[in-house]
Amino acid sequence: MPANGPLAGELEDLYRGRYRYFLRLATVIVGDEASGHDAVQDGFAQALREQQSFRGEGPLEAWVWRTVVNAALASRRRRVARREPPEAAGIANANGDAGESAVRTWVAALPERQRLVVYLRYYADLDYRSIADALGIEVGTVSATLSSAHQALRRSMKEVER
Repeated sequence: MPANGPLAGELEDLYRGRYRYFLRLATVIVGDEASGHDAVQDGFAQALREQQSFRGEGPLEAWVWRTVVNAALASRRRRVARREPPEAAGIANANGDAGESAVRTWVAALPERQRLVVYLRYYADLDYRSIADALGIEVGTVSATLSSAHQALRRSMKEVER
C-alpha cells in the first residue's frame, strides 16, 4: 500500500490488524478464498484512492468495511456474469466441532443481508451504527435484520432438536 494521504497510516494499521476479518467476510460473499483476498485488496486500494472522501461522520473502520463489501459484491457480480461457480461457502473451518459446523451452515443459509449483518455483528464485532454505515442501511434496519436472522437461526436449532 502506498503510504500517502492523511489516512494512509490508519488504513495500514486497520489492514494489518483486521485483515483476516475482512477476508472472512469477503470470502463468504464471493464464494472462495482466493477471490476473497482479491476483494479485500480491491476494497483497501479503493479506500486509499478515495480517502479524501471519508467525511469522518462515522468510524473509519465502518467506511472501509463498506468499501470491502462493495468490492466483494462487485467481484461476485462479475463471477455470476461469467457463470463461474463458487468453490466453497467460505465459512468452513476444519478445526470446528459439529455444533460450530451446524451454526456455520445455518448462517450460510440465511439471506444475504441477514448473513452480512450477523457476520459484522458477531464476527467482526461491529456495533449497529458501524454495521449500518458499512452496509449503507439505517440502524433500525440493522436491528430488524438481526432480529429476523435470530428468529431464523432459532427455527433451525428447533428443527434439529426434534
